[in-house]
Amino acid sequence: MTGQPGVPPGCQLIARDSVGSTSEDAKALAADGAPSLTIVWAREQTAGRGRHGRSWNSPRGNLYISVLLRPNCAIASAPQIGFAVGAAMARTIRDVAGADVDLKWPNDLLLGGEKISGILLESAARADGNLDWVVAGIGVNVESQPDVTGATCLRAAGHDISVEALLEGFLPNLVELLAIWERDGFGPIRAIWSGLALALDTQLTVKLPDGTKAGTFSGIDDSGNLMLETAVGTEHIAVGDVFPVSTVSRENGAGAN
Repeated sequence: MTGQPGVPPGCQLIARDSVGSTSEDAKALAADGAPSLTIVWAREQTAGRGRHGRSWNSPRGNLYISVLLRPNCAIASAPQIGFAVGAAMARTIRDVAGADVDLKWPNDLLLGGEKISGILLESAARADGNLDWVVAGIGVNVESQPDVTGATCLRAAGHDISVEALLEGFLPNLVELLAIWERDGFGPIRAIWSGLALALDTQLTVKLPDGTKAGTFSGIDDSGNLMLETAVGTEHIAVGDVFPVSTVSRENGAGAN
């Protein structure tokens, strides 16, 4: 399909040709009082970015969106939203593009072990300490990928899908999973995410702020922390960069966060 994608009731889609960053635009809209489920979509970004301030190569042909959300929750619960967003995109890519992607903790999607999508959450609190807004920035390599090892795109993997079709498929999935989260909490989202994630017992190396750990993937806990089975038992990791052992040598390719 081509043209303006359809959106579910309650969503407001703002389409741009070129922006610096869809997330910066969404954050500005949040400051101006824009409602939840305001989505900024751009054909290209000139200053795309991801985790830890890394740049995100953002040429035309790929999907770049940022979704403004205003859930009624404590700010400590905001990271749970990332799992709902990731699961919604994984479902969409599997169903619409027919690509068997896997979720990798905390915020990436892999196709054949190579990165195809990344998610970045940014948030702000109200004066009472509860969440004011969350902006979820999502990039999907549809037509091209960064010129680094360890990244791929749907086209290169043989999946012919338009950006518009991907976006139109994603939004209903996102709305559905957010509704489940708001009604039933993190438990069902954790289960859905886990069903779309890397296989249990996948060997991982985790880069931590103070070093690295090696072990096998044993899921996520009820706080969304990575559970890593090591020689000393199950460790629960809140912050880190994960590399399946088969891709450890391609660490530089994981920079498109």
